[in-house]
Amino acid sequence: MQPLQNIRVLAVTVFLAGPYTSMNLARFGAEVIKVEIPNRGDPVRGNGPFAGPEGIQAEQLSEEYISTRFLKRTQGVKSITLDLKTDKGKEMFIELAKQSDVLLENLAPGSLKKIGLGYEEIKEINPQIIYCSISGYGQTGPYASKPAHDPQIQGMSGLMDINGDPDGDPTRVGFYIGDLVTPIFACYSILGALRNRDLTGQGKYLDVSMMDTLTSLMFMENLEEDMDSGVPLRTGNNSRGGPTGLYQGSDGGVIITVASDDQWNRLAKALDAESLITDERYNEFQKRVDNVESARHEIQSRVSGLTRGEMLSLLEEHDVPCSPVRTAKEVMHDEHFTKRGSLGKLFHAGINSSVPGVGSGFPVLFDGEALPQVPGAPTLGMHNEEILSNLLGLDSEEIQELIDKKIV
Repeated sequence: MQPLQNIRVLAVTVFLAGPYTSMNLARFGAEVIKVEIPNRGDPVRGNGPFAGPEGIQAEQLSEEYISTRFLKRTQGVKSITLDLKTDKGKEMFIELAKQSDVLLENLAPGSLKKIGLGYEEIKEINPQIIYCSISGYGQTGPYASKPAHDPQIQGMSGLMDINGDPDGDPTRVGFYIGDLVTPIFACYSILGALRNRDLTGQGKYLDVSMMDTLTSLMFMENLEEDMDSGVPLRTGNNSRGGPTGLYQGSDGGVIITVASDDQWNRLAKALDAESLITDERYNEFQKRVDNVESARHEIQSRVSGLTRGEMLSLLEEHDVPCSPVRTAKEVMHDEHFTKRGSLGKLFHAGINSSVPGVGSGFPVLFDGEALPQVPGAPTLGMHNEEILSNLLGLDSEEIQELIDKKIV
């Protein structure tokens, strides 16, 4: 399935949020052309280790070696180099934009506008373009000009305030959640804008904010009610809504969900503690919230002598939602993910075989099938000749002249 196979995306993207958006559009069949700075490229290209013909190396031995971080973030994308600060480079970019359906960028707000490549300028030469800008705080508002990466966004969005131990400091989520969730919203907004173009013939400007993304998701929880009632927002591995949380057995922890009266009743039966069903402190959801510490004590006191395996067996037998707390290493080696395509091999476009590492796949199956495997990440400027000749009509001599002038 490649629903975007006739869509061309021109991408001026760096670091993670923009590249991950590009990669997901490429997975759906779009031709994604990443425009990079000549001889430098995306800053992530310089962050080792590097994968190449002789495996993983601490240093970049040649242009054939690509940063493993870049490999993970740029599957299926084509790379060209253009100096957009030169008149000729800008002219070539505009010609490419004329032939594109989507322009995607995640530079500092206003960066492309400053050099005459903002939405208004591109719309003049391609009224149907979908122009998508991803930034930390959005293109408008009091924070728009502030530099930001994922750590700042987690802090500014309020996410860190609700994450961590009750008596501890605000805590960052252990992966780049703002950089990785925001592209999902960007992608389906691009798809929506493309569908709207089908209906109206009009392009659209999309202003995507990482901070807005995380904050809007946070308030899918009833945080305002918790704040009004004095419920601590940071609850560690436990829920703010009753005794759902982490319980320790004799050799490991199990996460148990108790989000309804029915689940509480099944848990009580599993623990051979049916008196908890009628106990006035716990027989309704809100009562369990109000008496959460004693409810948790009732559960913990009954499971502490069980092994993790015994806990899981007992709870699963009574249909209580539960799971072990696994290590990242356990997950990485679980065949579930490779069989479904959620995890897989890591590919380098300049090498016929895969390279060491774990590639992040697409976590949705279509009629039971994974999306087609896209090519690996490209070396810098790998597709210059293909793109500049096919789309701009340049021959090899003209391309070489542009390289000599450091425009390409």
